[in-house]
Amino acid sequence: MIETNITKMFGIKHPIFSAPMGPFYTRDLALAVCEAGGLGVLSNVNITGTDPVKEHKESIEYMIEHTDKPFGLNFLTSRNNRGVKEMVTDVPKMVMNNPKMREQCIYWLTSAGSSKILPASKNFQELREKSEVKHFHVAPAVWLAQKCVDANVDGIVATGGEGGGHQSYERVSTLVLLQQINKLFPDLPVIACGGFATGEGLAAALSLGAGAIAMGSRFIASKQSEFHEKYKALVPPGKPQDTDLFTGSFGPIRLYKNKYALEHPAPQTKEAMIAYEKSITPEQLLRDAGAYDRVYKGDTEEGAVLLGQSIGIIDSIDDVSDIVKRVIKEAEAAIKSNNSMIK
Repeated sequence: MIETNITKMFGIKHPIFSAPMGPFYTRDLALAVCEAGGLGVLSNVNITGTDPVKEHKESIEYMIEHTDKPFGLNFLTSRNNRGVKEMVTDVPKMVMNNPKMREQCIYWLTSAGSSKILPASKNFQELREKSEVKHFHVAPAVWLAQKCVDANVDGIVATGGEGGGHQSYERVSTLVLLQQINKLFPDLPVIACGGFATGEGLAAALSLGAGAIAMGSRFIASKQSEFHEKYKALVPPGKPQDTDLFTGSFGPIRLYKNKYALEHPAPQTKEAMIAYEKSITPEQLLRDAGAYDRVYKGDTEEGAVLLGQSIGIIDSIDDVSDIVKRVIKEAEAAIKSNNSMIK
């Protein structure tokens, strides 16, 4: 076993988390990761026709019905994400009023927006006082990590530019970002995300001050993930250069290169992104909103396929328990090998 500040904080066996992968469903995946000894995270589901609050409630109910392990959930706090105010108000209240939920739903991760919105909720403040719940926020840059610290988070997810999904304009690699954060905030609990799919990667993250890793693409290519089989099939033959940064709903986003992605070149600055948002026509907005629906149904050419550069080190679609076991075994071997170098 590998014991870290993160495994002790959440009472889990292995320092492995599933990355939040909204707007898609990840109930079955989160459950499988929890049962394998890691910590599974429920995504902020908001594909067309869904109610984010209702989806969170049903997903949490699903988890406590099928496992007694701790788990987490994600809120996208961007101004462009619908239902944020209702989620940070209603979901904490529901969890507060259910002892089993309060005991298990202890990892609350906010991302793609302000780290202050959730802790400003009176219902979440009460939940935080009366439970072991921890609030983490995704920080893809040092200045954002400082904002998280100022917001009194319990920890951060340091996400480098290699990762799939939403990114920052700084385009800093996970390798550099972890070193920056460890130097400035040596006592801050950190989960590393972006580019992780192997035990060697886990060992490297631990050596750079992280207490765990979060994996997205690696878990998409699993038998338990709810992603379409055509989506999963892109991963094993994929190369790092098959992905790039493009324009997403909340700024730059790393996508698999396909017809949809190539029609959405990445903004170079935040100002450019704001100008782009103002220029979008209602017809274009509707089409872009449907990109996630299309890929969820298997259209990997006209849909937005969120994948990270780690697809270059993933060559199979496996059972989640086998993925976790292999990563831990490889990490232990790497740590022991490195330790043998000290004379």
